[in-house]
Amino acid sequence: ESRLAAYGEVFTQKNLTAASNTYPLNCWVRVTNLRNDKTVVVRITDRMHHLNTRLIDLSRSSAEELDFISRGLTRVKVEYLGKKKPSELVTK
Repeated sequence: ESRLAAYGEVFTQKNLTAASNTYPLNCWVRVTNLRNDKTVVVRITDRMHHLNTRLIDLSRSSAEELDFISRGLTRVKVEYLGKKKPSELVTK
């Protein structure tokens, strides 16, 4: 089953993406798991249900990178990186 994210692309749990009602669509954020200090950079591609009060909802792959997939939820720090793809992610 596939569906379109709010940004207009097909959503998949395999991509390092996230949903947020706080950050603009198609921006990049760095998410840090406050339990283990692991970080991942993700792109905001979707919105959450308007009643959802969480700051961010990560794709499965993003949660796996932060090592909290078995917990379901964890406390994170989110840093806005801007609309341009961060240089650390650009492959040459």
